[in-house]
Amino acid sequence: MKLELLKDCTLCPRECHVDRRKGQIGYCKETDELVVARAALHMWEEPCISGAEGSGTVFFSGCAMGCVYCQNQSIASGLAGKKISINRLAEIFLELQEQKANNINLVTPSHYVPPIVEAIKLARSKGMKIPVVYNCSGYEKVETLRLLEGYIDIYLPDLKYMAAEPAKRYSNCGDYFQYASQAIAEMVRQVPRAEFDGREMMVKGVIVRHLTLPGYLEDSKNIIKYLYETFGDKIYISIMNQYTPLSGVENYPEINRKISDSEYEKLVEYAIELGVENGFIQEGETAMESFIPEFNGEGV
Repeated sequence: MKLELLKDCTLCPRECHVDRRKGQIGYCKETDELVVARAALHMWEEPCISGAEGSGTVFFSGCAMGCVYCQNQSIASGLAGKKISINRLAEIFLELQEQKANNINLVTPSHYVPPIVEAIKLARSKGMKIPVVYNCSGYEKVETLRLLEGYIDIYLPDLKYMAAEPAKRYSNCGDYFQYASQAIAEMVRQVPRAEFDGREMMVKGVIVRHLTLPGYLEDSKNIIKYLYETFGDKIYISIMNQYTPLSGVENYPEINRKISDSEYEKLVEYAIELGVENGFIQEGETAMESFIPEFNGEGV
């Protein structure tokens, strides 16, 4: 079984080599026990993911990134969540489907790939038919993503950085782009074109998100250019302006502010000039703490 991979864990680029089956923890701060902080309908994803009914989001505890500006700090740090079984995770998927979720949206799932695959198989054997979304940081290993082939319908990765300096400073991974670029290429190989149903909901495809950081407009432009020149219309690009400086970011004064309207407009205009048509932009008050859900164990 793929669960044996957790005995010498190298699922993510950190390659900690800890035995999570025996309760050891690596960079992600989690053992082999599934820990989920929230499972509920979520309305704040891209329109073709949330729709009117909502996306069935399952927020996993722990993370291989550790970004200083993380909006989900309580779960990324492993401080929130409830331990559940693979059987219970499959039940959660089916309950979300019963609630009319448009999809099952796995948020920060990378360090739990083996048990998630088992839960998807079990849920499908019991009638789960809606698409499964893999919502991740982009800091992934191709070998781990290949374990997901046939189980994931929609990939929703970030591409946070191209330059090594901000990747190292804010996320402790100077090799971020090396891994993320290869990971996105693998996602596109698995799901080479987007498909939508009659309600314009995505049922297959790849959407790459980029969260614009204050003061890093040039890196953002380089990322959009790379994505469009490399993948063209095979993917959708989501350009996000919702960066919100939370507690702890005061130690990084250069990003201790929201991005300006001017910065965001310049990036969107640049994407349009490049020829990007398959894309999403954000409008209105998206950079608000109210957009961050409560991780109170709802639905778990």
